[in-house]
Amino acid sequence: MFKFFARIFGYVLNFIYNLVNNYGLAIVIFTILLRLILLPSNIKQQKTMKKTAKIQKKMKEIQDKYSNDPVRLNQEVRDLYAEEHMSPFSGCLSSILQIIIIISMFLLVSNPLTYMKQLSAEKINDYTKQVKEENDGQNVNYIEIAIIKSLGNKDKAVNINMDFLGLDLSDVPSKNYKDPKVFIIPLLYVSTSILSMKLNTAMTENKKKKDEEIEASKEDEKLVKVKEKTEEEDAMESMNRSMRYMMPVMTVSIALIAPLGLALYWFVSNLLMIIERLFVNKFVKEEN
Repeated sequence: MFKFFARIFGYVLNFIYNLVNNYGLAIVIFTILLRLILLPSNIKQQKTMKKTAKIQKKMKEIQDKYSNDPVRLNQEVRDLYAEEHMSPFSGCLSSILQIIIIISMFLLVSNPLTYMKQLSAEKINDYTKQVKEENDGQNVNYIEIAIIKSLGNKDKAVNINMDFLGLDLSDVPSKNYKDPKVFIIPLLYVSTSILSMKLNTAMTENKKKKDEEIEASKEDEKLVKVKEKTEEEDAMESMNRSMRYMMPVMTVSIALIAPLGLALYWFVSNLLMIIERLFVNKFVKEEN
């Protein structure tokens, strides 16, 4: 399945590349097109996330009330989702789609001759033998990237212009760590990841605060006592905070061992995601 999507993405990326003759610019345009295609799905997902956050208090009340009755608890949860016209699995499809895209893009940027240039396995094997001969038979990581670097200037079939703003997008940071330029895009990617999560957290907290203020105003001006967090809630919040900062570390680890083209895709995708969230939060109304 991942190879199927990698081949489709590669076909589109190659079409764009033939128009602009630059691998980096082609990735930027491809990323914009992909985000536009996924925009309706992403807007729906963000609405679902807001709605899910909205029913969390009701969910907590049900869990506390029927903690000793699992059967009744499950039934009440199902009834709550039915009442809110939601599905417990409403966010799963979007998550699965994101995983498919991430893995497919990794395959694409790691094997551009297979998925972008659509070269046959036999032809790539011939090029592989040439590259291994030049390297005294040693195994080479990302063999298709090595083919482009070694034979790109000699053979048009494997020539891809990977120079983007002075950066070689075929470079792998972990293999070219002596060149500080290879860390520019991964650092930009991590920065936008942190910014995106902080923005999402701020929006969630603001929404929660507004909901609490609205709820308090409906209490006939009764004093609302703020319940202190339990140790369990503190632990959950601490874990969520740790995850928010661990995710960029985990993903940049992948970016450091993959060709820079992948980090560029993630960086541009993050920028567009931030714009999306700001747009949805400002202009798209929640579904009742």
